[in-house]
Amino acid sequence: MITEWDGAAAGRAGALGQLGRVPYARSASVPCMTTADAAESSGANPRFTAALSELGLGDLHTRIRRFPDATRTAAEAAAAIGCELSEICKSLIFAADGVPVLVLMDGASRVDVERVREELGAEKVTRAKADVVRETTGYAIGGVPPFGHRTRTRVLADRSLLEHDVVWAAAGNPHAVFPMEPKELVTRAGATLVDVRERSS
Repeated sequence: MITEWDGAAAGRAGALGQLGRVPYARSASVPCMTTADAAESSGANPRFTAALSELGLGDLHTRIRRFPDATRTAAEAAAAIGCELSEICKSLIFAADGVPVLVLMDGASRVDVERVREELGAEKVTRAKADVVRETTGYAIGGVPPFGHRTRTRVLADRSLLEHDVVWAAAGNPHAVFPMEPKELVTRAGATLVDVRERSS
């Protein structure tokens, strides 16, 4: 993801939409490159490179940046990229009444779980466990991208992401990230813009 981990381990670790398989196909924009080739050259997760092709974003493969050391947290990613912490887009999976929900948040902020609960009209919202994250998205914590998941989920994106011209998000594993204009990222993720970040008292 570039995960939030909210300053803690967090277990290592759209109302609520019905889940379904997300199909992927090879993009016509990169006819000489297979999904495996693109994944190997970019360092991204093969599932994510396939998703980019399906979405017509094959050219994004060339902008994926790979790092030798893992960037599992927003702070690690920002340091590796050389950007502000708030320019990182964290992809966080929560469970709302047992149903997975994706929340996209800037790297400098924490998610206010109560605000998420109110936004969804749920009785209870908690951080999803690592096995739920992998089962839902197809990716492990630390490398979850904002779209291209194994199943479809409800997606909420905090408005703070729109404060930047470009944000960086995980490309399916802890070693790779990609840049995208936040409005396009929100659109590609099928997200609803909300205000769910914690406010300082």
